[in-house]
Amino acid sequence: MQKPLNQEELKEFLDSKVAQYNNPRFIESDPIQIPHQFSEKEDIEIAGFLTATISWGNRKSIITNANKMMAMLDHSPYDFIKNHSITDLEKLKSFVHRTFNGEDFIQFIKSLNHIYTCHNGMESLFSKHLEEFSTQNAIHQFKKHFFEMDHLPRTQKHISDPLKNSAAKRINMFLRWMVRNDNTGVDFGIWKHISPTQLSCPLDVHSGNVARSLGLLNRSQNDAKALSELDKSLRILDVKDPVKYDFALFGLGVFEGFSKS
Repeated sequence: MQKPLNQEELKEFLDSKVAQYNNPRFIESDPIQIPHQFSEKEDIEIAGFLTATISWGNRKSIITNANKMMAMLDHSPYDFIKNHSITDLEKLKSFVHRTFNGEDFIQFIKSLNHIYTCHNGMESLFSKHLEEFSTQNAIHQFKKHFFEMDHLPRTQKHISDPLKNSAAKRINMFLRWMVRNDNTGVDFGIWKHISPTQLSCPLDVHSGNVARSLGLLNRSQNDAKALSELDKSLRILDVKDPVKYDFALFGLGVFEGFSKS
């Protein structure tokens, strides 16, 4: 058993891992490469949102299927969402990624059209419901508005709700992509009305296990309560940009198989 790191040593260790993984080489094997195919704000955020939505399971499969999504949207996601016809939606029915199927995809296109038409876009909607150090109520409210139109009940499961004790890993990852301006070309920083201080770490099995190994997290479940505990630990290390440590926790877990013991 290694000697536990004190806070200064822990910060130094994790900062070094952020520097190691928060760089353009990270993009090559990560789903964030999909929104990096675009240059317009709306295309980036829509591609990011749809990619994050299906980001569970094998990473190669996620990237392959997210690329299929973009092809089905004619590589112009915002234009497709704003101007699609009923006939255009028919071709989406064949899509499948695990439990996210073509009917879910069509519903997401319809709901995104509603968000851009009635709520001035995703950034505007998320920004209305922020709290000082949290986006979790904003995610809850976003889900409510996303499904306030006629929708398939089965599709609701594909957007998590932190107020129902979900860690909401995928949507927190999407918010990291949009909000953080890391000056390295990985995260986009195109959303200006949300501060990095308000973001939460995308908590999954990898980041959770590493966080527990390092004493940043005690709760055994990867749920909203664990996320709140982890967020507090990371804000002690860097209150202005706590979610940069997602790169360290994820990199240690996925690429290094890290365990302190």
